[in-house]
Amino acid sequence: MKAVPITKIKKELQHLSQEELVEILLRVGKYKVENKELLTYLLFEASDEDGYIEVVKEYIDEQFELVNLQNYYYIKKSVRKILRTVKKYVKYSKKTETEASLLIHFCRRLKEMEPSYRNNTVLTNMFDRQLGLAEKTIAKMHEDLQYDYKLELEELFS
Repeated sequence: MKAVPITKIKKELQHLSQEELVEILLRVGKYKVENKELLTYLLFEASDEDGYIEVVKEYIDEQFELVNLQNYYYIKKSVRKILRTVKKYVKYSKKTETEASLLIHFCRRLKEMEPSYRNNTVLTNMFDRQLGLAEKTIAKMHEDLQYDYKLELEELFS
C-alpha cells in the first residue's frame, strides 16, 4: 500500500465528523511512541512553551548524568542518543526559540562534561556542528531575541 500525499489526506479529513477524527487520532497514537509523544505535546504542552523547554532541559541533564564515562566509545554512543532525543523534541515544537535554547543547553552540558569532549574528534565535531546549527537558528529570530541568545553562544565559544 502506498501512502497518499498530505494534501489529499487533509482534504479527506475535512469531510469527517469530530467523532471520526478522534477515533483516527487515537488509532494513530497507538502505533508508535513518537506519534503519542507528538500528540501529547500538541494537546498538553504546546500552550506552555517555556515549561516544555524546562522539562526537556531537565531530561537532558538527567541523561548527561547517566553517561557511561568508562571510555569515549560509550560517551559518544550516549551523547548521540541524547542529541537524537533533543532533535526529536525540537521537531515537535517547530519554534526557533525552542531549538536554539535546547541546542545551546545541549552544547553547554557537553562542554561541562568530564572527560572533556575536546579529547575526541567525533565529540568535538558534534559540538561544533550543533553550535553552528544554533547560530543559524538564532539568525532567523527577531533582533531582540538574537542578542540574548548570542550572549549565551559567546559563553560557549570561550
